[in-house]
Amino acid sequence: METATGKALVIDDEQKMCQFLELVLSQDGHKVLTATSGEQALDIMRSRTDLDVIVTDLMMPGITGMEVLEEAKRLLPDTPVIMITGYSTVENAVQAMKAGAFDYLPKPFKVDEVKLVVNKALDRRVIALENKRLRRELQAIRERSGEIIGTSENMQEVFRLVEKIARTDATTLIRGESGTGKDLIAREIHMQSLRASKPFVSINCAALPETLLESELFGHARGAFTGAVMTKRGLFEEADGGTIFLDEIGDISLALQAKLLRFLQNREFIRVGETIVRCVDVRVIVATNKDLETAIERGDFRSDLYYRLNVITIHLPPLRERRSDIPLLAKHFARKFAAKCLKGPISFSHEAMDALVNYDWPGNVRELENAIERALILMEGDDLDIYDLPDEVIEASEVRKSKGQDNIEDECFYEAVDEYKRELITEALEKSDGVQAKAAEILGLKRTTLNEMMKRLGI
Repeated sequence: METATGKALVIDDEQKMCQFLELVLSQDGHKVLTATSGEQALDIMRSRTDLDVIVTDLMMPGITGMEVLEEAKRLLPDTPVIMITGYSTVENAVQAMKAGAFDYLPKPFKVDEVKLVVNKALDRRVIALENKRLRRELQAIRERSGEIIGTSENMQEVFRLVEKIARTDATTLIRGESGTGKDLIAREIHMQSLRASKPFVSINCAALPETLLESELFGHARGAFTGAVMTKRGLFEEADGGTIFLDEIGDISLALQAKLLRFLQNREFIRVGETIVRCVDVRVIVATNKDLETAIERGDFRSDLYYRLNVITIHLPPLRERRSDIPLLAKHFARKFAAKCLKGPISFSHEAMDALVNYDWPGNVRELENAIERALILMEGDDLDIYDLPDEVIEASEVRKSKGQDNIEDECFYEAVDEYKRELITEALEKSDGVQAKAAEILGLKRTTLNEMMKRLGI
């Protein structure tokens, strides 16, 4: 790999040392700025944001090298800092590294040593900047997908875990109630992985009988069973190089569990009706809404398979445990279905949103999505009222009112809602660097609506 070149700032209170380092680094194609004091160095750092590496003497009169390091970490956090030190101050140099310095050069040093350390620092900077760029691209992918929504802390924890594991090949088990979005999380892992350009293959294991499921997963030979009129590749072969998602893994038979275990151990399988061992490169993600530990105790699920699947586990919270996400999800689904129903922007009455937030949603996000779709199809105009919602949501709201909870808790509830709105708006403004138009887009609001809400909430 070709060594990177860049802009270097050399700082030393000895003019000759600055000239020497400038000559050495220039030989490798680096552009070099010099400073003979910490004060002069800080002026350069404040005016030049394009510095790629800083080389500074540790012991200087006035502003020391340690103070230069501290300011560099604040002003130029991605720029590596190399400390120059005499043998008598190596201990101080180690302290500087603990404070964030990239490396140190003990005097007297050789020309090759200087070049080696500086080039390593520049290579590290290139990698760090590339990682930042990739993270931004991955975040953009998530925003473009638009299906995984949640600002609650438990969902943010899920997103952080997805980012950590996506670029590995670790087998992943996604657990959660039906309708929580396990398939979307599996797709998100694939989209953020190095396999994103390869196939993502998904199958619901509970939807097929055992004999057909084995054929679907591993393929079959011609004549392997009645109706097998030709040889067929299985889904594992179709997903070669990519990811396979096995939903409802807790419903497969013990016999098929044994074959899946063999694949996870060796990445090998045999088509139904054949004896040829085949190998594919596939990442496996599985999901279940069942209690696998209880199934193991009953003898319905193999413990060795469970431990193979349970390398990384993601727990998706039910919607009733992330009620703060309900308004965002409801508005997202309203925008989605409004376009299909040829309706304009949909507004929710306070009573309707109150009912949505306080309903327990046993079917989770899928049930909420269906409720919003039904409401948009049946409602008149663009204002969604509580009576446009399903009967069970209305009844739950009326029961709650009959118990007097509204009269007792209204004030606290609306204060909590306002506080939640403040948090959402503040977070959106931070993400958009204070640009209200972009923040409004993130929140799914009109800019004028956001402006009015900010005034009312005192933001």
